Amino acid sequence: TLFRSDRLIQRAAGHSHPQFHTPHSAARTSGTSQDTMAAQYTITYFPVRGRTEYIRYLLADQGCEWKEEVVPLNEWHEGKCELRKTAVFGQVPRFTDGDFILFQSNAILRYLGRKHDLYGKNDKEAALIDMVNDGVEDLRMKYLRFFFHEWETGKEKYLEELPNQLRPFERLVSQNPSGFLMGSNISFADYSLLDLLQNHLIVAPDCLKDFPHLQAYKDKMEARPKLKAYLESEAHKNRPIHPTRKV
Repeated sequence: TLFRSDRLIQRAAGHSHPQFHTPHSAARTSGTSQDTMAAQYTITYFPVRGRTEYIRYLLADQGCEWKEEVVPLNEWHEGKCELRKTAVFGQVPRFTDGDFILFQSNAILRYLGRKHDLYGKNDKEAALIDMVNDGVEDLRMKYLRFFFHEWETGKEKYLEELPNQLRPFERLVSQNPSGFLMGSNISFADYSLLDLLQNHLIVAPDCLKDFPHLQAYKDKMEARPKLKAYLESEAHKNRPIHPTRKV
Protein backbone atom coordinates (compact mmCIF):
# COMPACT_ATOMS: atom_id res chain seq x y z
CA THR A 1 0.00 0.00 0.00
CA LEU A 2 1.30 3.42 -0.92
CA PHE A 3 -0.11 6.13 1.30
CA ARG A 4 -0.11 9.81 0.43
CA SER A 5 -1.61 12.02 3.12
CA ASP A 6 -1.84 15.03 0.82
CA ARG A 7 -4.18 13.14 -1.48
CA LEU A 8 -6.55 12.52 1.40
CA ILE A 9 -6.64 16.28 1.93
CA GLN A 10 -7.53 16.72 -1.74
CA ARG A 11 -10.26 14.11 -1.49
CA ALA A 12 -11.82 15.95 1.43
CA ALA A 13 -11.84 19.07 -0.74
CA GLY A 14 -13.53 17.20 -3.60
CA HIS A 15 -10.45 16.59 -5.73
CA SER A 16 -8.53 13.40 -6.47
CA HIS A 17 -8.88 10.18 -4.52
CA PRO A 18 -6.25 8.84 -2.15
CA GLN A 19 -4.00 6.35 -3.82
CA PHE A 20 -4.00 2.92 -2.26
CA HIS A 21 -2.65 -0.29 -3.72
CA THR A 22 -3.13 -3.86 -2.63
CA PRO A 23 -0.83 -4.71 0.28
CA HIS A 24 1.69 -7.45 -0.35
CA SER A 25 3.24 -9.87 2.06
CA ALA A 26 6.65 -8.95 3.43
CA ALA A 27 7.52 -12.62 3.07
CA ARG A 28 7.49 -12.12 -0.71
CA THR A 29 9.61 -9.83 -2.84
CA SER A 30 7.55 -7.22 -4.66
CA GLY A 31 8.25 -6.12 -8.20
CA THR A 32 9.50 -2.66 -9.05
CA SER A 33 6.82 -0.16 -10.02
CA GLN A 34 6.44 3.58 -10.27
CA ASP A 35 4.58 3.63 -6.94
CA THR A 36 7.17 1.46 -5.20
CA MET A 37 9.92 3.77 -6.39
CA ALA A 38 7.96 6.85 -5.25
CA ALA A 39 7.78 5.83 -1.60
CA GLN A 40 10.89 6.75 0.34
CA TYR A 41 9.67 5.10 3.54
CA THR A 42 8.36 1.58 4.08
CA ILE A 43 6.65 0.20 7.19
CA THR A 44 6.72 -3.57 7.57
CA TYR A 45 4.37 -4.86 10.24
CA PHE A 46 1.39 -7.06 11.06
CA PRO A 47 -2.10 -6.03 9.81
CA VAL A 48 -2.84 -4.21 13.09
CA ARG A 49 -2.18 -0.74 14.52
CA GLY A 50 -0.01 -1.95 17.38
CA ARG A 51 3.48 -0.50 17.49
CA THR A 52 3.26 1.41 14.22
CA GLU A 53 0.14 3.56 14.23
CA TYR A 54 1.84 6.49 15.95
CA ILE A 55 4.61 6.26 13.36
CA ARG A 56 1.93 6.54 10.68
CA TYR A 57 0.48 9.56 12.52
CA LEU A 58 3.84 11.31 12.35
CA LEU A 59 4.31 10.51 8.66
CA ALA A 60 0.77 11.56 7.72
CA ASP A 61 0.97 14.80 9.71
CA GLN A 62 4.30 15.67 8.12
CA GLY A 63 2.95 15.09 4.62
CA CYS A 64 5.15 12.08 3.92
CA GLU A 65 4.57 9.18 1.56
CA TRP A 66 5.13 5.63 2.71
CA LYS A 67 4.58 2.09 1.55
CA GLU A 68 3.09 -0.69 3.67
CA GLU A 69 4.39 -4.25 3.67
CA VAL A 70 2.08 -6.56 5.59
CA VAL A 71 3.44 -9.52 7.53
CA PRO A 72 0.77 -12.26 7.77
CA LEU A 73 0.39 -13.20 11.42
CA ASN A 74 0.04 -16.91 10.72
CA GLU A 75 3.26 -17.00 8.67
CA TRP A 76 5.11 -15.14 11.42
CA HIS A 77 3.93 -17.43 14.22
CA GLU A 78 4.55 -20.56 12.15
CA GLY A 79 8.11 -19.45 11.43
CA LYS A 80 7.49 -19.17 7.69
CA CYS A 81 8.43 -15.50 7.42
CA GLU A 82 12.06 -14.94 6.46
CA LEU A 83 12.01 -11.52 8.08
CA ARG A 84 11.77 -13.11 11.51
CA LYS A 85 15.19 -14.66 10.94
CA THR A 86 16.83 -11.40 9.87
CA ALA A 87 15.17 -8.89 12.21
CA VAL A 88 17.76 -7.59 14.67
CA PHE A 89 15.81 -8.67 17.76
CA GLY A 90 13.44 -11.06 16.02
CA GLN A 91 10.67 -8.45 16.08
CA VAL A 92 8.80 -6.02 13.89
CA PRO A 93 8.13 -3.27 12.94
CA ARG A 94 10.84 -2.80 10.40
CA PHE A 95 11.22 0.66 8.91
CA THR A 96 13.19 1.50 5.81
CA ASP A 97 14.28 4.88 4.54
CA GLY A 98 15.74 4.12 1.14
CA ASP A 99 18.44 1.55 1.86
CA PHE A 100 18.56 2.37 5.58
CA ILE A 101 16.86 -0.25 7.76
CA LEU A 102 15.74 0.32 11.34
CA PHE A 103 13.95 -1.81 13.93
CA GLN A 104 12.30 -0.94 17.28
CA SER A 105 9.33 1.41 17.22
CA ASN A 106 10.70 4.11 19.52
CA ALA A 107 14.02 4.17 17.68
CA ILE A 108 12.03 4.69 14.48
CA LEU A 109 10.02 7.45 16.13
CA ARG A 110 13.15 9.25 17.35
CA TYR A 111 14.84 8.88 13.95
CA LEU A 112 11.86 10.52 12.26
CA GLY A 113 11.78 13.14 15.00
CA ARG A 114 15.32 14.18 14.13
CA LYS A 115 14.71 14.04 10.42
CA HIS A 116 11.51 16.09 10.45
CA ASP A 117 12.49 18.65 13.10
CA LEU A 118 10.26 17.17 15.80
CA TYR A 119 12.94 16.90 18.50
CA GLY A 120 12.93 20.29 20.18
CA LYS A 121 15.03 23.40 19.66
CA ASN A 122 18.12 22.39 21.63
CA ASP A 123 19.71 19.53 23.56
CA LYS A 124 17.84 20.29 26.78
CA GLU A 125 14.47 20.40 25.08
CA ALA A 126 15.34 17.18 23.26
CA ALA A 127 16.17 15.53 26.58
CA LEU A 128 12.82 16.63 28.00
CA ILE A 129 11.02 15.20 24.97
CA ASP A 130 12.89 11.93 25.52
CA MET A 131 11.78 12.02 29.15
CA VAL A 132 8.08 12.43 28.37
CA ASN A 133 8.23 9.86 25.58
CA ASP A 134 9.68 7.39 28.09
CA GLY A 135 6.70 8.20 30.30
CA VAL A 136 4.34 7.45 27.42
CA GLU A 137 6.18 4.18 26.85
CA ASP A 138 5.86 3.23 30.52
CA LEU A 139 2.08 3.63 30.32
CA ARG A 140 1.96 1.85 26.96
CA MET A 141 3.69 -1.18 28.45
CA LYS A 142 1.14 -1.29 31.29
CA TYR A 143 -1.67 -0.97 28.75
CA LEU A 144 -0.27 -3.77 26.58
CA ARG A 145 0.15 -6.10 29.54
CA PHE A 146 -3.46 -5.45 30.51
CA PHE A 147 -4.76 -5.67 26.94
CA PHE A 148 -3.06 -8.90 25.97
CA HIS A 149 -2.73 -10.75 29.27
CA GLU A 150 -5.16 -9.33 31.84
CA TRP A 151 -8.23 -8.38 29.81
CA GLU A 152 -10.51 -10.80 31.62
CA THR A 153 -8.91 -10.76 35.06
CA GLY A 154 -7.43 -7.29 35.54
CA LYS A 155 -9.70 -4.82 33.78
CA GLU A 156 -11.35 -3.43 36.92
CA LYS A 157 -8.02 -2.84 38.64
CA TYR A 158 -6.43 -1.30 35.55
CA LEU A 159 -9.26 1.17 35.03
CA GLU A 160 -9.28 2.02 38.72
CA GLU A 161 -5.60 2.95 38.57
CA LEU A 162 -5.80 4.69 35.18
CA PRO A 163 -6.50 8.23 36.51
CA ASN A 164 -3.23 8.14 38.45
CA GLN A 165 -1.44 7.13 35.26
CA LEU A 166 -3.01 9.95 33.22
CA ARG A 167 -2.54 12.69 35.81
CA PRO A 168 1.15 13.41 34.99
CA PHE A 169 0.26 13.97 31.34
CA GLU A 170 -2.60 16.29 32.30
CA ARG A 171 -0.16 18.31 34.38
CA LEU A 172 2.46 18.47 31.63
CA VAL A 173 -0.02 19.65 29.00
CA SER A 174 -1.66 22.16 31.36
CA GLN A 175 1.73 23.73 32.14
CA ASN A 176 2.80 24.05 28.51
CA PRO A 177 1.51 27.23 26.79
CA SER A 178 1.86 25.58 23.37
CA GLY A 179 -0.70 22.94 24.26
CA PHE A 180 1.67 20.18 23.24
CA LEU A 181 3.27 17.63 25.52
CA MET A 182 6.67 19.30 25.71
CA GLY A 183 8.26 22.29 24.01
CA SER A 184 6.88 25.11 21.92
CA ASN A 185 6.12 22.92 18.90
CA ILE A 186 4.79 19.45 18.22
CA SER A 187 7.29 16.65 18.86
CA PHE A 188 7.47 12.96 18.01
CA ALA A 189 6.24 12.16 21.53
CA ASP A 190 2.89 13.82 20.79
CA TYR A 191 2.00 11.23 18.18
CA SER A 192 2.69 8.39 20.58
CA LEU A 193 0.62 9.96 23.34
CA LEU A 194 -2.29 10.63 20.99
CA ASP A 195 -2.35 7.00 19.89
CA LEU A 196 -2.24 5.81 23.50
CA LEU A 197 -5.07 8.13 24.56
CA GLN A 198 -7.21 6.93 21.67
CA ASN A 199 -6.61 3.31 22.64
CA HIS A 200 -7.65 4.00 26.20
CA LEU A 201 -10.80 5.82 25.08
CA ILE A 202 -11.90 2.66 23.27
CA VAL A 203 -11.53 0.64 26.47
CA ALA A 204 -12.77 3.38 28.82
CA PRO A 205 -14.78 6.06 26.92
CA ASP A 206 -14.97 8.35 29.96
CA CYS A 207 -11.32 8.16 30.97
CA LEU A 208 -10.62 11.81 30.07
CA LYS A 209 -13.69 13.35 31.69
CA ASP A 210 -11.65 14.57 34.67
CA PHE A 211 -8.72 15.69 32.51
CA PRO A 212 -9.86 18.72 30.49
CA HIS A 213 -6.39 19.62 29.25
CA LEU A 214 -5.78 16.12 27.92
CA GLN A 215 -9.18 16.17 26.22
CA ALA A 216 -8.36 19.52 24.61
CA TYR A 217 -4.92 18.18 23.65
CA LYS A 218 -6.45 15.14 21.95
CA ASP A 219 -8.96 17.31 20.09
CA LYS A 220 -6.20 19.69 18.98
CA MET A 221 -4.03 16.85 17.68
CA GLU A 222 -6.89 15.18 15.82
CA ALA A 223 -7.84 18.49 14.17
CA ARG A 224 -4.48 18.91 12.43
CA PRO A 225 -5.54 18.76 8.76
CA LYS A 226 -3.24 16.06 7.39
CA LEU A 227 -3.54 13.93 10.50
CA LYS A 228 -7.33 14.39 10.49
CA ALA A 229 -7.43 13.16 6.90
CA TYR A 230 -5.50 10.05 7.83
CA LEU A 231 -7.70 9.37 10.87
CA GLU A 232 -10.73 9.52 8.59
CA SER A 233 -9.17 7.22 5.99
CA GLU A 234 -10.23 3.63 5.45
CA ALA A 235 -6.61 2.59 5.93
CA HIS A 236 -6.76 3.72 9.55
CA LYS A 237 -10.34 2.78 10.35
CA ASN A 238 -10.05 -0.73 8.92
CA ARG A 239 -6.81 -1.55 10.73
CA PRO A 240 -7.65 -3.19 14.09
CA ILE A 241 -5.79 -2.65 17.34
CA HIS A 242 -5.85 -6.38 18.03
CA PRO A 243 -5.87 -9.16 15.38
CA THR A 244 -8.87 -10.93 16.94
CA ARG A 245 -10.44 -8.72 19.61
CA LYS A 246 -12.94 -6.31 18.04
CA VAL A 247 -11.93 -3.05 19.71
